[in-house]
Amino acid sequence: MCAAASVRPKPKIPMTLRSWLLLTIAALLVTPAIYAGNQVMGEIEFLGKSKVEKTSGVWVDGQYVGYLKELKGSKKVLLLPGEHVITVRQNGYRDFMMRVEIKPGEKRVVWVAMEKGPTGVMPAVTSEVKIVVNPTRAAVFVDGLFVGHVAEFQGLGRGLLVAPGQHTIKIGLPGYQTFETQISPVARQKVEVRTNLVKSAGNSDDPLINGEKTPPAPPPDAAPPPQ
Repeated sequence: MCAAASVRPKPKIPMTLRSWLLLTIAALLVTPAIYAGNQVMGEIEFLGKSKVEKTSGVWVDGQYVGYLKELKGSKKVLLLPGEHVITVRQNGYRDFMMRVEIKPGEKRVVWVAMEKGPTGVMPAVTSEVKIVVNPTRAAVFVDGLFVGHVAEFQGLGRGLLVAPGQHTIKIGLPGYQTFETQISPVARQKVEVRTNLVKSAGNSDDPLINGEKTPPAPPPDAAPPPQ
């Protein structure tokens, strides 16, 4: 009789090793696509000389993206090639507006210089509004006007001064539902607005946060760095 041939079982690859190999292969396949995407996108770096510029709100093509100082690192502004409209706003200052043409893989530096705008006379007696909201980078609007971001109006000795009477306060950020409330402080009264913004599936439909593209006139091509 012939002895039956024995078949050796194939060595099993441990699950941890198998998972590691699969992740490595997936990373190698995905990385070129991500790299190619980064090569297509252009970047805008915003620079400002003073605190006024650094705390100003930035809109790109009508959408609020954050305040100037924070737009770097994980929050840097990446844009598809083509023409884009930049608007920078600050309470008490004229809007800074510019058209920029972005090329694939280009890093464009935009120097922002804010100019004082006409302002009304501040009343002799005011009220103070404390804003305690998360995320603290959200934009704050009073009666439809941008006045800053949340972090500027919370903490000891920091608050938003308004004239006594009724005001509409909106707080918004892309990716979150816009919060809106009414306040009616009397003279010298301190009021507090406190909430946590609720995440939303899409961009905000509030025109203050995600408005229409407004072309500047006349649009400077680039602002030189301050001397």
